[in-house]
Amino acid sequence: MARLNTKIEPAQRPARPAGATPTLQSLKSAQTRAKLIDATIRCIVRLGYANTTTPQVAAEAGLSRGAMLHHFENGAALIKAAIVELHEKRLRAFRRAADTDEHDTGNLVRTYWRQLQKPAFVAFHELALASRSNPDLARILQPLQVEFRERFNQQAVQLFPEWHADRARFDIAMALSQTMLEGMAIQRLTGGLDEAVVDPLLALVEDQIRAMNPALAKPGAQPSAGKPQRIPRRKSS
Repeated sequence: MARLNTKIEPAQRPARPAGATPTLQSLKSAQTRAKLIDATIRCIVRLGYANTTTPQVAAEAGLSRGAMLHHFENGAALIKAAIVELHEKRLRAFRRAADTDEHDTGNLVRTYWRQLQKPAFVAFHELALASRSNPDLARILQPLQVEFRERFNQQAVQLFPEWHADRARFDIAMALSQTMLEGMAIQRLTGGLDEAVVDPLLALVEDQIRAMNPALAKPGAQPSAGKPQRIPRRKSS
């Protein structure tokens, strides 16, 4: 059974010219590609990257391997498309959460946390770990990561005008929330995070972000710097 070979090879088919009117065939082709990408993500989540094979992806999508290769000439093209889709899902979710007139820090933090519990994050984390020892996968993932970070930051700046006066603090606030929440999500995946401390940790992130920008403080709310969150004690075994 063939593994997902991520060695980059030249594309075999030219892309459709930009602006061309989609045909019924091109629409069906796009649907099939989307089905294969979703199947790839499901296989990575269920089986792990190392155990995902092209026949398994084809079977998961309900297609023959030949039909799959008609749409993706090699494993590298399929994995690249899956990573792009994972990034698009994160960008869409971020925009839905932030594209409102009022930005409640707590709501934004909790929405991002819920997003990190979904299969898309599991799949991305699996790919990120596999790329550490797989140079071919790393060559696909790393430039897409740079592109994603640039698009994410650009979108964030557009969506949060209340931070325009202090871009440096905004960048730190974004890095803090992403690093903390994604680290918590990884710890949760591996059983290293006590569920009892999730809410207090999220509240600490929210408070820290509000402290970095007074404009985010809720009307009438008192600063919580002097009232640290109570962390539940672990029960002794």
